Amino acid sequence: MAVLDELKVDLKVVLGRSHMPLHMLLRMGRGAVIELDATDSDMVEILANDHPIARGQIVVTGNRISVEVTELIRKAEVVRTPGVTIGEGAVPVLEQADPVA
Repeated sequence: MAVLDELKVDLKVVLGRSHMPLHMLLRMGRGAVIELDATDSDMVEILANDHPIARGQIVVTGNRISVEVTELIRKAEVVRTPGVTIGEGAVPVLEQADPVA
């Protein structure tokens, strides 16, 4: 367990997303408001080291804002067969050499 004490994880909560041209972003000043494609009742994404791990709801209690985890995102099953490719555009993990006669 002592090894886990040194483990650092970057957590992010994605409230929503917005697309805009770069010139509009550069024109924004302090206090500018960026409209997101989400509402206050939508689920938020929770990322660990930029990988989605859960979804949740925003909870406001007094002057504190928190996230209640409502759903864990399961990682796709790992293929454990030698020589099988994983992911799009992947190359074989182990190349089978031709047997020498």
